[in-house]
Amino acid sequence: MAPRVLVSDKLSPTAVQIFKDRGVEVDYLPDLGKDKEKLLEVIGQYDGLAIRSATKVTEKLIAAATNLKVVGRAGIGVDNVDIPAASRRGIIVMNTPFGNSITTAEHAIALMFAVARQLPEANASTHAGKWEKNRFMGVEITGKTLGVIGCGNIGSIVAMRGVGLKMHVIAYDPFLSEGRASELGVEKVELEDIFARSDFITLHTPMTDRTRGIINKDAFAKMKDGVRIINCARGGLIVEADLIEALKSGKVAGAGIDVFETEPATDSPLFGMENVVCTPHLGASTSEAQENVALQVAEQMSDYLVKGAVSNAINMPSITAEEAPRLKPFIKLAEVLGAFVGQVTEEPIQEVEILFDGLTAEMNTRALVSATLAGLIRPQVADVNMVSAPIMAKERGVILSEVKRDKSGVFDGYIKLTVKTKSKTRTIAGTCFSDGKPRFIQIKGINLDAEVGEHMLYTTNADVPGIIGLLGSICGSKGVNIANFQLGRNKPGGDAIALLYLDAPFPQDVLAELRADPKIESAKPLHFDVAA
Repeated sequence: MAPRVLVSDKLSPTAVQIFKDRGVEVDYLPDLGKDKEKLLEVIGQYDGLAIRSATKVTEKLIAAATNLKVVGRAGIGVDNVDIPAASRRGIIVMNTPFGNSITTAEHAIALMFAVARQLPEANASTHAGKWEKNRFMGVEITGKTLGVIGCGNIGSIVAMRGVGLKMHVIAYDPFLSEGRASELGVEKVELEDIFARSDFITLHTPMTDRTRGIINKDAFAKMKDGVRIINCARGGLIVEADLIEALKSGKVAGAGIDVFETEPATDSPLFGMENVVCTPHLGASTSEAQENVALQVAEQMSDYLVKGAVSNAINMPSITAEEAPRLKPFIKLAEVLGAFVGQVTEEPIQEVEILFDGLTAEMNTRALVSATLAGLIRPQVADVNMVSAPIMAKERGVILSEVKRDKSGVFDGYIKLTVKTKSKTRTIAGTCFSDGKPRFIQIKGINLDAEVGEHMLYTTNADVPGIIGLLGSICGSKGVNIANFQLGRNKPGGDAIALLYLDAPFPQDVLAELRADPKIESAKPLHFDVAA
């Protein structure tokens, strides 16, 4: 059955056609996002939801979206999506961070010019028939210091434009490397330097708990007298009451504000101030940008629903369309390794270490880690998946570590999982052969080669004679057919394991009989989802 997508906000006809061309059924209902009750009523029918800003993807809506796999936001901001709730339900949330980068950067530059030369007030005055040439004394941009807070997609474009305007550009971003700063032609500095040195400050950072109110009364006190502030990012980055006081005192000579603490902003103290240029969140409002983000979200959602490719996801590692076929069998392997340990572990998990050896270390290990955790947690939480598993592990205080190393054995590549509880440490390793099917190659440090089946039985015992006969006779007498049988031991007379691949689930009454035999230390029936 073809996946089905609902478009509940306005997207271009070309974007809708992209869904259709890629084999996705699409219902284009651009006004439905405003009707919360109707949206709640129909959302359960859809695998994907394409939105802009009008549709609010709340926890209540997510609870009703029983088939939903992906939400695609045509634009950068996902403030209208409850990402934690979506993640807990395993719903991927995508945005389109590059489609409107240039447009937003250009708007910031435009506001900077408008503030520097008081263009809106001068325009209004001239239209009113006045000729107040001496009233509007501006400042030059050239030679001034531009402080950029946040040097990601948009901030880096603004920085380059500032360099082109012959400004001295300084930038603060915790993730900005010296190499990248040099490439952009900017000076990497600390936030305090931005405040102290800048003639113009422009914000291009996301809204987080750390960045909320980053421009406040204390920050203004550290700035030059006559600084000018530009904000095309998020309204809450600036404490508006503090900005108003700084504008009134003359500490801030002017501000260009495209975003507000509360939107839509229809009544703000900033309105009517002569040294403030306000626009109604126009950063992404060009015909080119609106078309770009619509096309991108349609392409991204289609690629995921049809091919399993993940791009620009907020809560899931990216998987390109090119790597998806190669990665798919190893994602299944990772899930199976996690599922094995999850099914034999009774105590709370404290630590998880995942070792990627050889070619697996060169793969998208973030996706493989997510798959491993999903398999590990699923025996306790049935509806967990690659999106929700990392969050659940973190919420449970699990310490996670990842190790990569070059090929170290006979296999081109394998994954080894080590899980620690309060009293035990369990290890298992596996690989995929050319047929793409997962195989166990080591359990408890004991080497073996076992095909993974839907129904299996795992036993541990001392290495003594009679185990094969015991397992075979009990299964044979109870009508349990064995498809494959693998044994392993660490040394003669030491610890041994058996792994049986069965045609059907191992019966509970037979399990009790098997566990009663003194030769068997433990016996655990296992189930694996090995479907392609």
